[in-house]
Amino acid sequence: MEYLVYIIFSETLNRYYVGQTNNLDKRLATHNQGGAKYTSKGVPWILIKTYSFSSRTEAILIETKIKKRGIKRYLEDNS
Repeated sequence: MEYLVYIIFSETLNRYYVGQTNNLDKRLATHNQGGAKYTSKGVPWILIKTYSFSSRTEAILIETKIKKRGIKRYLEDNS
């Protein structure tokens, strides 16, 4: 099964969000319908970047790395 780490951006809040999932379409719909508490105020969310992994463990490690570095800084360093 493929797992994705995704980065989304809210122009409303001028903020990024990073998460991981194995169903990106469903997860983005949840964010944009206000179904996730942290992202409910930032609708609409725009998909900025995805990274693909073969295991959830790998995806979680990268998600954590991105959060520690700061999403904007991580994007600047890895573009």
